[in-house]
Amino acid sequence: MNLPSRVAATLSLAVLLGGGGYWAGTNNLGSVLGMDLTGQALAAPTAKKTTPTGAIIYYRHPNGLAEFSLAPKDASDGRPFIPVRASEDVSFDGSKNAEPSTRTADVAPPTPSSKGRILYYRNPMGLPDTSKVPKKDSMGMDYIPVFDGEQVDASTVKVSLGKLQRTGVKTAIAELASIGRRIEIPGTVTLDERRVSVVSMRTDTFLDDVANVTTGDHITTGEKLFQFYSKDIATAASEYAASRGNNDTGPALRLRNLGVPQEVIDTISRTHQVPTSMGYTSPRDGIVLERLATAGMMAKPGDILFRIADISHVWVIADVPEYDLASLRVGAEASIKIRSLPGKAFKGNVDLIYPEVEAQTRTTKVRIELANPDGVLLANMYADIDIEAAPPNPVVSVPNSAVIDTGDRQVVFIDKGDGRFEPKDVSLGMRGDDKTEVRRGVAVGDKVVVSANFLLDAESNLNSALSAMTQETKP
Repeated sequence: MNLPSRVAATLSLAVLLGGGGYWAGTNNLGSVLGMDLTGQALAAPTAKKTTPTGAIIYYRHPNGLAEFSLAPKDASDGRPFIPVRASEDVSFDGSKNAEPSTRTADVAPPTPSSKGRILYYRNPMGLPDTSKVPKKDSMGMDYIPVFDGEQVDASTVKVSLGKLQRTGVKTAIAELASIGRRIEIPGTVTLDERRVSVVSMRTDTFLDDVANVTTGDHITTGEKLFQFYSKDIATAASEYAASRGNNDTGPALRLRNLGVPQEVIDTISRTHQVPTSMGYTSPRDGIVLERLATAGMMAKPGDILFRIADISHVWVIADVPEYDLASLRVGAEASIKIRSLPGKAFKGNVDLIYPEVEAQTRTTKVRIELANPDGVLLANMYADIDIEAAPPNPVVSVPNSAVIDTGDRQVVFIDKGDGRFEPKDVSLGMRGDDKTEVRRGVAVGDKVVVSANFLLDAESNLNSALSAMTQETKP
């Protein structure tokens, strides 16, 4: 069909439907047919073109898809991405087939800046999310451009004042302080080994009589334990009596070597007579732990006849976990509560840290000496021990919350001012209830982050990773 026939057919259809003139005018029929109302051909529109200027800021997909790159790149069909210069007014509408979530029509295009080339755009709230092209977050806030060379240290984090208030970043001052910490451990009451005596003879001896003393009885120094007769002791006593009781002679020395009590030697020296049987008395005040002496028995040299313990002082032995050893020191104050003596507390000091870690329990024994004048503390009582583990000298310390411990490394963030925070690897010492000793990495007076530092650490790690990726993609 030629052109006049097509026009006639169209007009006829419009008239049949009614309001033909109105339809033709409102639907710009002349433009559809390429003619004006007089039938003359319309002139083709002319497009204004300008030559792009400025540096290449990114590259876009040749088909206009919402795909961009900071470096030259080829599309899946092999065609190169189109460079976009700073002066170009670029639309980010995306393709008609793109999903609504991938279109960026409401995002402003990048603008030229004197700060240098834009490396990427980071989340305005500091979340670990970046974009290679301009975009907005879920709240409509523009992502912040990060320029080439803007940060000397890629791990350093820079936060705006408004963001500092929103994220709740708080700081404290590193200071010299004594790290206070209390170690709570269980223990057991034991006898002081130095206050236990064993009664035995040094020669063959017959026991004539044994005192009415049994296990558990309390005895005093000089109290009679048993009567004995020994041929060797009798011979030495006769020689001593014949020497007129001269203590400087050999017989006196021999009596001492045979274990004869000094009061018996003094009696022989005074009377110049040798008794038929001699008495053996207690060498100390204490409790009879063991009685093996029996009347009429013959005791061989070294046989234990009595064991006597002085309980005026006792020990408390506790097992300290290996990880608490660095916090302990000899002389540290300890508070002891006995489970069978409710309401009573005893004070003592760490007397000895045993030089051994038990392989099975990974603990080390600690000894605490306690006075026991009333004798209420008995061997094998259970005790709850509270040890003050503060060091004697102040050290550089920060609040416990300032330390980020990943297991492989320990990090503290230093506030450098103007919203800049620098991570510092630190070497730690003693950890107290509130503060931690820092042996390396932080100085007295440094402002350290004590709140929201995990967010800073996440962004610092992200910055480091992006810096490394940017270095790899640089042409």
